[in-house]
Amino acid sequence: MRNLNATLASLTLFGFASATSAATPTNQELFEMYKAASDKLAALEASIEESTIDAPSNGLVGSNSAYNFKVLDHSRDTNTKQLVQLQALRDGELKQKLTLGGQITALVNYQKSNIDTKFGWLVRHPTSSNQIGKTVSEAVIHSSNLNVTARLTDKLTGYAELLYNPEQNFASGSTITGLPRNNINMRRAYLLYGNLANSNVYASVGKMDIPFGLNDTVSPFTNSTNWHSFAGLAYGGLLGYASDKLHLRAMAIQGGAQFRNANTPVGDTAVPSLVNNFAVDANYTFAVNDGTLLAGASYQYGTAYCQEYVVKHFRPCEDNVDAASVYSRYENGRLTLLSEFAETLKVWPGTANPNFPAYAGFEAVKNFTWTVGGSYAYDFGLEKNVDLSVEFSEYVAGDKGAPWEKQDQLVIGASYMPTSNVKYFAEYVQAIGWVPLNFLSGGHMDPNNAQPDMPFLHESWSESDAKTEVIVFGVQAAF
Repeated sequence: MRNLNATLASLTLFGFASATSAATPTNQELFEMYKAASDKLAALEASIEESTIDAPSNGLVGSNSAYNFKVLDHSRDTNTKQLVQLQALRDGELKQKLTLGGQITALVNYQKSNIDTKFGWLVRHPTSSNQIGKTVSEAVIHSSNLNVTARLTDKLTGYAELLYNPEQNFASGSTITGLPRNNINMRRAYLLYGNLANSNVYASVGKMDIPFGLNDTVSPFTNSTNWHSFAGLAYGGLLGYASDKLHLRAMAIQGGAQFRNANTPVGDTAVPSLVNNFAVDANYTFAVNDGTLLAGASYQYGTAYCQEYVVKHFRPCEDNVDAASVYSRYENGRLTLLSEFAETLKVWPGTANPNFPAYAGFEAVKNFTWTVGGSYAYDFGLEKNVDLSVEFSEYVAGDKGAPWEKQDQLVIGASYMPTSNVKYFAEYVQAIGWVPLNFLSGGHMDPNNAQPDMPFLHESWSESDAKTEVIVFGVQAAF
């Protein structure tokens, strides 16, 4: 650009000199002509650069690390990624036909439990295959993603996301170094129709997050128990309306047992061969005391909490168990506060154990989960502020006094983002209770002598007195 400017300036001066060859200009006149030409060229350069920034590019492939961080972040906008993408399209952040990206989350942690092999930190699967003894330490990749956003037309966008997550993979009986846990799956994939520059209405079809609850956290890494209890992932079709303040969503969900937290019977089976489940969500953003208050409510027809005893992932249900959620998030400058409450509207049948006499007094209950938390961006004199956060959440899954009654979680965190695509974080986590969803009320096989033909152990392996303490340091980086 500088060489072009110099050439244009030289040609401009040559033109002036030719036009005035009959009367040779003075040095002062030459200086004024040069200054006028330079000013015009500077204005032209600024206009060209500005139009280049604002106009969509015709390039084929590009990247936007800030956008990819937001789309792949598991702690914020957890089930509103389509809206994040539509806003990015409207604001000119996705200029190429294909926007490629990804993220890597690396952890170093130390965990301590008062009960052998029972660690209640929910961001990693609590299995004896991976965590033994009363102390655990790790230096691991928690997760990694690759994603692509494709601008197919002005109103049609394609999105696909690959996930590698050895610490939260469902592969039974394998360790984080075993091949079953080291696979890669298509975590999300859908077609998104909409353009907020032209219309407030949008729609998507594919594998996506269910519009139920907020499920966000103020903690830098560890998800709340609301997320673990009710955040869903399923096949379906979603219709939405998004204005500056109002956001409405409705999703028709494939029946049977879905990928996460959605289950309705299909002919007394869990086979997903009928669209017979749905969820709706509505929220509104108010202006309050120089800040904003997001308030919303959700309903889901079929949740994961519909199974009879024995409770096990992806088993069929006799009937649906629906749920409702209310939530809020207040933001004012450096301060963020959030709260969320979700509950099934029917009892979860599998929370009663009919086969162990000692549990005869424990009745089936509703699943109730709640979260409250706050964060503040504190100025420590660094280039960017440091987010300090405290969050408490509780998951209630059993009758009072039952070993599977509840699990509490307290997270104290700090995070620092030197750029929009990199987050350094540290957390102290305390979990009271060990209540894995699989076999929470009993029915598991003896882990010390597990044979396919052995009867189930009807005594629950849940422990209400289990206490886990975790110190974790990590980096989450997108590209």
